[in-house]
Parts: sequence; structure tokens; C-alpha cells
Amino acid sequence: MSKKVKVSDLVAEFHLEVICGEGGLKRPITTADLYRPGLEMAGYYEFHPTERVQILGKTELTFFNGLSPEERQDRMNRLCAPVDTPCILISRGYDVPEELIEAAKAQQLPVLRTKMATTILASRITGFLENKLAPTTTIHGVLVDVYGIGMLISGTSGIGKSETALELVKRGHRLIADDAVEIRQTADHVLIGNAPELIRHLLEIRGVGIINVMTLFGAGAVRNVKKISVVVKLETWQQDKQYDRLGLDEELTRIIETDIPLVTIPVRPGRNLAVIIEVAAMNYRLKRMGYNAALQFTNKLTESLAEDMDDME
Repeated sequence: MSKKVKVSDLVAEFHLEVICGEGGLKRPITTADLYRPGLEMAGYYEFHPTERVQILGKTELTFFNGLSPEERQDRMNRLCAPVDTPCILISRGYDVPEELIEAAKAQQLPVLRTKMATTILASRITGFLENKLAPTTTIHGVLVDVYGIGMLISGTSGIGKSETALELVKRGHRLIADDAVEIRQTADHVLIGNAPELIRHLLEIRGVGIINVMTLFGAGAVRNVKKISVVVKLETWQQDKQYDRLGLDEELTRIIETDIPLVTIPVRPGRNLAVIIEVAAMNYRLKRMGYNAALQFTNKLTESLAEDMDDME
């Protein structure tokens, strides 16, 4: 689901000055895209994206100030008329046109002002809105940072996720979240995971209880957020199931709307899961660098078989 953002959240985050339209500060902002209505100042409203935050900078206001009084009033009336427009934002601390104040008051449309430059303002607001409006979900599992790779460990309750995470922390890796992982999907389909505030830095070990990883192992053993690159699924070893032994077929799993690699690790006594996850992380890094051990093995095997066939002929 997506979080809700109101114009008042924007005002609080960036310390914006409210010129008028205080009654509309609860208007919702539904998209991270912003809009500079330059064409609209020239009278072209055919494809005006009214649902976006409208920013008036030096270019728009300079053009607007050169219009006739009748045109100025018409442009602002049309700009403020749509009911789905969240707010109008004036950058660089410019004076707000009287026509805009009059039209905005009639529609209870918030007009805000800041001293920030237009491009910097647009960049910061876009980043803020993308973070707040990103689709989110919560998944049962453990998120750890292994050699710089975000590994989401999943599996049924009691399979050993937290114990594996503890061993990884002891081996010098970092914990992000245990038990519940909050995940948000950015605009470019990147998954970012973090722990809920209540259980941040905590790890539950059956038989021991809840421990604070940062207190026990130091600040270097934890981090707050991490990009999720691989999902590691722990499952009870099934004797009749065929597990991937070469690694040629890359499995994928979908979280929200993003597909990421899935590694299934069967669990049975005697297997060192922490070491296996470390190897999975290093193997993922090698694949990103262009080296695939399974593919090279297969190619060499094919070449060897081809040579044997030639010798037989």
C-alpha cells in the first residue's frame, strides 16, 4: 500500500511559508511528479496535469508579469480552478501575484513560498514524495547485509532465520531487521528494507530471548536501511525433492511489483547456513561482475564432450 501525504506534511518538512489557503492544507498529494506551468501562463491548458504540485519559478513569473491585467486574472483563475491541485509553490522568495492570491483564496487552494532555488526545491520535494508515496509492504523474515549485499532470509517460523542472522553478525556482517521487514519500492523498482522502529537492532533467539545486537556487538553490527538484492528461502530438506546443483536456472520471486533473485537453501542438521549465505552473496557479486561459475563449467563440459566426439571419429 502507499502512504498518504498531505500539503501540511510538505509545509512541515521544508518549512514553507503559507501565503493563503490554510483551509486546504489537508489536500492530498497523490504523485511525486511536479509541474512548472509555463505553457499554462501562455494560455495553453489542453494537457495541464492538475494533480501535481505546481511550482512557479523565475521563468513563469517573469512571463506572467508581462501579461495584460485581464490575461493575468484569467491565467490564475484557470490555474487555481481544478479541485485536485494540491498546492501552488513559489520559489526563490518571489513576490506572490495578487491575482494568484485572490484566485487561490476563492478555491481554498494553498499558496506556499520558499527561498530555495527552483531546481533544488524540485529535486528535494521529488525525493521526499517518492519516499513517502512509495508502495510498501511488511514481510516476515530477516534482512542482513552480507559483503554489501542485502540478503532477505525467509522461511517458516522456527527454521533458524534468527540464529543464522546471529552467526552472520558474529562473522562481521550487519543486521538490518529481524522478524518483520518493512519494504518500500522506489520509482525505479528498487526494494529498500528497514526494521520497524519498535524492534530496530533487536534479535529474538529462542531459548535466550530478545537481544540488542548494537549493544552486544557494537554500532558496526547494525544498519538502519538496505537495498534488497537477493531473497534466501530456508526450507526443511525434502528427500524426494530435486534441488538445483549447478545454479544455471536463476529463480525469481516478486515483492510488490519487483522481481529479484531467489536462492532456496534446504536445511538439515550439519549444514552451516551462515557460510552458505556468505557464499551466495559472493556468488551474486561475481555474477554482477560478469563471472558465472556454473555457466563456465557448462561451457567447458560442452567443449570437452565435443573434443571427445571428434577423437572418436
